[in-house]
Amino acid sequence: MNDENPLWSPSATQIENATLTAFMRVCEARTGRQFADYDALHAWSVEDIGGFWDAVWDFCGVVGDKGARQVENADVMMPGGLNGVGQARFFPDAWLNYAENMLTKRDDDLAIVFKAEKGEDRRLSYRELYEAVSRWQQALKDAGVGKGDRVAGYMPNMPETIIAMLACTSLGAIWASASPDFGVQGVIDRFGQIEPTVLVSVDGYFYNGKEIDCLGKIRDVQPALKGLKKTVIVPFLSPNPSSCGSTTGSHDEQRDPAIKSQDDTVWLDEFLDTYTPQEVEFERVAFDHPLFIMFSSGTTGAPKCIVHGHGGVLLQHLKEHQFQSDIKAGDRVFYFTTCGWMMWNWLVSGLGSGATLMLFDGSPFYPDGNVLWDYADAYGCTFFGTSAKYIDALKVHGLKPRETHDLGSVRTIATTGSPLVHESFDYIYRDIKEDVHLASISGGTDIVSCFMLGNAISPVYRGELQGAGLGLAVDVFDDAGAPTRTGELVCTRPFPCMPVGFWNDADGSRYRGAYFEMFDSIFPKGVWAHGDWVERTDRNGFIIHGRSDATLNPGGVRIGTAEIYRQVEQVEGVVESVCVGQDWEGDVRVVLFVVLKGGVQLDEDLIGEIKGKIRSGASPRHVPAKILEVSDIPRTKSGKITELAVRDVIMGRPIKNVEALANPEALGLYEGLEALQA
Repeated sequence: MNDENPLWSPSATQIENATLTAFMRVCEARTGRQFADYDALHAWSVEDIGGFWDAVWDFCGVVGDKGARQVENADVMMPGGLNGVGQARFFPDAWLNYAENMLTKRDDDLAIVFKAEKGEDRRLSYRELYEAVSRWQQALKDAGVGKGDRVAGYMPNMPETIIAMLACTSLGAIWASASPDFGVQGVIDRFGQIEPTVLVSVDGYFYNGKEIDCLGKIRDVQPALKGLKKTVIVPFLSPNPSSCGSTTGSHDEQRDPAIKSQDDTVWLDEFLDTYTPQEVEFERVAFDHPLFIMFSSGTTGAPKCIVHGHGGVLLQHLKEHQFQSDIKAGDRVFYFTTCGWMMWNWLVSGLGSGATLMLFDGSPFYPDGNVLWDYADAYGCTFFGTSAKYIDALKVHGLKPRETHDLGSVRTIATTGSPLVHESFDYIYRDIKEDVHLASISGGTDIVSCFMLGNAISPVYRGELQGAGLGLAVDVFDDAGAPTRTGELVCTRPFPCMPVGFWNDADGSRYRGAYFEMFDSIFPKGVWAHGDWVERTDRNGFIIHGRSDATLNPGGVRIGTAEIYRQVEQVEGVVESVCVGQDWEGDVRVVLFVVLKGGVQLDEDLIGEIKGKIRSGASPRHVPAKILEVSDIPRTKSGKITELAVRDVIMGRPIKNVEALANPEALGLYEGLEALQA
């Protein structure tokens, strides 16, 4: 297929109706300039960062006091500054509240739809959402939660999680969450660092046809959380669970006596029983006041606690939803995510654009691979978001939603979590939907948003992310800090959704070490190095070749692992793979592990086919020195393959935090392999 021809181009009508086009015209009126296309608008957005973000605030109708100043110290990236230079700060005089901006609607329009793997679908209007937040806010306040306190959610992707978060943040308190599949130590590693005042958890959850209890884990977690005053248990496994705080029946027969007997632990109906809906009191806070604490994956040590602020998250998410994703009021927005992944936070912000959130909790392949597409059709999904690995799995299983589902409402399909390979672009347009805006997006927990993503007024090219996000001065640097075609992904100007800081990092040293040390000696005012190895195309699109710390370096030439995966996944019989570099005889040799379909054997013919495919599709330098079969690949809770963990195992290094893995038992498959000793 010719990569020079677009897979999709917006029609003149689609361009005219795009929210981005309306915003572009507003910016033209404000600046007296003409913006011929997305690239022109982007160039201005990083040239005049104050003016751009001021226009975002006004266009999106942010509720709050903006103040007089847009940005101070705009040429300095590091919060706290380097060498005594002051920090960059956006809207330093502003006062606002994230939750207030999520709850501007109070009508009977649909705010949330929830589908669980087991149980009836549930719906919640904007009015019902507001009233539920009011009851939760009153209860949290009486439980001792105030400005700056932490509330931790050990919850599935369900309405109560959103309600608890909005109630927490409406008070100026800080929300942090983890999905209930985390083990006890994984929860303690995260929540133990931030010392929450209140813990919110479910009694259990459903996955792949099984009921999984959480009460035992809660009992083990509670003693390790210093300062914990209250634990609220949301019934999910119990029959007829309370719906968003309104009691529908007694569940005493289902309740764990050890939980029930603790004075500081209550079930949801008991927690809310004495409260009736009132006006929500929104605590307006400074632009940089902490909103969320996000956790890094923690596969190389204790998870980093990344603090994000009210204003930065709000402006960035409104911009990404409305201008980059063309999400409009009344749209039905779905993203397959857990509460342990930043895409949950991203999804929830859709309330600020008046959209309906489509929540799903459970396995995307139970009872079969049609469940998410059934859900999309049933509720008229307009924005369908998922992981690249989910798309790959559909392709491997031979599913063709285009032939089994209508999907007429779907305007955008978005993927993230790992690079979407060229052939998966083909699969989506061939077997899912031909006329759809495919947005491959990439960012991370570090910015709780995207550096590179889509837009609805530009063409989509095979294998490419459409471009850098508005307001983000994204570039590609070589090791000397010079612009290059393929190299380190960097951002050279400050942006509002930079973290406020790391929790318990008073001098900012851990924060600086995470993002700014790579080019510290070259750019004393700071350049953000994100840790991705990327390529900028001639169209200002991007191709991600993998994480920088996972790139391979055979013979001194850096190779991105995504380039190898792209070729391997085209080989019939290969389900998925993981590729790492092994230190060997003073160099690095490439080792490829493959998971094969049932009945397929890794014989010399298949090894030769894999090597030939990599040699012809990538280069001779990409060809692995060793190809070995495994039955499983270790991955994080959000589904990302953990190349670094595999590399450490085969090199005999300890894995510092196995609790961060969804399937830690898979690490044993890579230990002491005789084939890697020669």
